[in-house]
Amino acid sequence: MALWKPDPTFYPSPRDALRAPPEKLAYVAAFDRAAEQPDAIAVVDTDPSSAAYGTVVGWTELPNTGDELHHFGWNACSSALCPYAPHPHVERRYLIVPGLRSSRIHILDTGPDPRAPEIVKVLEPDELGKRAGYSRPHTVHCGPEGIYVSALGSADGADGPGGIALLDHTSFEILGRWEIDRGPQYLAYDVWWHLGHDVVVTSEWGTPSMIEDGLVGELLLGRKYGHALHFWDLRKRRHLQTVDLGDQHQMALELRPAHDPSKEYGFANTVVSVEDLSASIWVWYREGSHFAVKKVITIPAEPAASAGLPPVLQPFGAVPPLVTDIDLTVDDRFLLVAAWGTGELLRYDVSDPFNPVFVDSVHLGGIVRRAAHPTDPSLPLSGGPQMVEVSRDGRRVYVTNSLYGSWDDQFYPDGVGAWMAKLDVTDQGGLRLDERFFPHGADFRGRRVHQTRLQGGDASSDSYCFS
Repeated sequence: MALWKPDPTFYPSPRDALRAPPEKLAYVAAFDRAAEQPDAIAVVDTDPSSAAYGTVVGWTELPNTGDELHHFGWNACSSALCPYAPHPHVERRYLIVPGLRSSRIHILDTGPDPRAPEIVKVLEPDELGKRAGYSRPHTVHCGPEGIYVSALGSADGADGPGGIALLDHTSFEILGRWEIDRGPQYLAYDVWWHLGHDVVVTSEWGTPSMIEDGLVGELLLGRKYGHALHFWDLRKRRHLQTVDLGDQHQMALELRPAHDPSKEYGFANTVVSVEDLSASIWVWYREGSHFAVKKVITIPAEPAASAGLPPVLQPFGAVPPLVTDIDLTVDDRFLLVAAWGTGELLRYDVSDPFNPVFVDSVHLGGIVRRAAHPTDPSLPLSGGPQMVEVSRDGRRVYVTNSLYGSWDDQFYPDGVGAWMAKLDVTDQGGLRLDERFFPHGADFRGRRVHQTRLQGGDASSDSYCFS
């Protein structure tokens, strides 16, 4: 009798995941800001023993133009082993790839040839609107009972509320809206959870009309962008609590819960303070029957001559760090923080999540600094570390440099370019740029690059059911 076995890239605990084999490929979202060429998934060789290491070895173009690919993810992951909704025989095989501008969702099969993902299904915008009442799909997470897709807008494509659509694991059909009672939640961005505690956490950015044409100064100074976290009952799909970070802390974006399922805390970032242009990192945690938050890291703005700044920043005479992504290693020990404005990737020891300790940082790009990569010291870089992905063992960090098309154009008006870099963690715990790994420019065929996913999973794609 045939014996079914779980996907070998599923691990019941983070401890097991730390011993996972190294990734050999990275999948990278590449989009054409001008919408003249189709967006694509680029496949980059990450095997140091390969002759093609650090180069683009696969390229899958999508069927339309103007999608603007964003935060894609795997159809299944280690959460499939969770005992209350087990799906141990699904495979981590399909990439669920949303177009943030088009509201399409693309399903790509990496099974036949991991270097040449095949498009097997496209969910059109009207299906997302009709079945779930949403538009502008943004972030994908594989859950134990389905695929969660956060969306920024309602079906009309301009306003809110945004929320979460649920997709079937195997058919990829849109099952419907996840929320039964959304409470006061209106703005949307990320979604994550504490599976062992039946808690969902969501964050806030803005509605499509607030973000699609770039940062709106009046909304920022009016403190209208998102600045709260929301907590939900996972099983009952009901809103439980809103925790406001303070309306001066604009754009509460990325959520990184502890990987240890026995822990009930996590990290979130805010992009900019309207009081001093700083960015900040927060911890949410259980306090009795409710959740509380604490700001644990503040990253200040850097003074700069107005003449060297883009118009959007000239009145302030400073470069804000613009922290737009964070990532937590699988062992919950280190937090990586991407300061896209100043062009810096920072690493903190968060073994004590309430008292982070700065470890090291590396500069690449930056609005003023334009720090070069050691592979080509004469090439000033635009953009900065933006999307961050960490290998399961925490030893390798991948960064790409584009935030979002219209926002790139505001903060880097002379062009943001396209580049991807890899950093290794040294034996002393610092960060070192890998001089052999720097796909950039023409390697990405005129597209900008955003989200990265690693073959076999990565630090920000899996939830675990056992500690």
